[in-house]
Amino acid sequence: MQEPLYLQWKQLNCRSDCRYYCMMQSEYQREKLGLGPAKYHGKWPFKRVFVFQEPLSAVLSAFNLLMHFIGWLTFFILVSYKLPLRPQSRRTYYEYTGLWHIYGLLSMNAWYWSAIFHTRDFDLTEKLDYSSAVAVLGYSLILSLLRIFNVKDEASRVMFAAPILAFVTTHILYLNFYEMDYGWNMKVCLVMGVSQILMWVIWGGVTRHPSRFKLWTAMLGCALAMLLEIYDFPPFHGYVDAHALWHATTIPLTYLWWSFIKDDAKFRTSTLVKKVK
Repeated sequence: MQEPLYLQWKQLNCRSDCRYYCMMQSEYQREKLGLGPAKYHGKWPFKRVFVFQEPLSAVLSAFNLLMHFIGWLTFFILVSYKLPLRPQSRRTYYEYTGLWHIYGLLSMNAWYWSAIFHTRDFDLTEKLDYSSAVAVLGYSLILSLLRIFNVKDEASRVMFAAPILAFVTTHILYLNFYEMDYGWNMKVCLVMGVSQILMWVIWGGVTRHPSRFKLWTAMLGCALAMLLEIYDFPPFHGYVDAHALWHATTIPLTYLWWSFIKDDAKFRTSTLVKKVK
């Protein structure tokens, strides 16, 4: 039967149901023989709940999206209404306001597609999830460099951003139109993630930022959370795997990270206002 369009988005059809129930039957037989779970099409077997293919990861992705929205909204309110603005232009004193707004939007987009992908895993949702995650990682690397090296001039910002932007764009095109290479993508993401953690940790110590302990706690948490992405294990009772636990750890880390961003905005604004006076 041809499903109506409003049902086709779920991709719950004869083929997907056959794959799922055959996989569950195979796992039941393996369990009776005393064998552990096996990967199917390169992925662990999860038990579905209604339309949710990986229910725990989908729910935790939605919570991460909510945390980023709350963090971005409180940051927007802080810089736009609570902190002083420049008298002539009515713009914020904090030089990185616009960059953090873009970061917030990219982060929310990434977690939105993560929630969709873990709800229904097929080719399109997988590509959107991976592409969004790489995009926010690449952009956060650019933003880290600009903030750490205190780059304010627009031309200098373009020089910092251009090579990273070119690489990230090429990588996303490679994943989408040439080969979805999970191993290579993991290496790229790890390099971008670890480099940011090291830069922020060193910068916090060198500059003696007033919120450096908050920054160090967030970076240590990110480093430990990365281990869950590297150490892969099968889902416990068909629901909880390493990736789901990683989603859980990023919820408090997101709150802590946006708290540091707001502290940095207050610190820079206070410093600049004192200079003006």
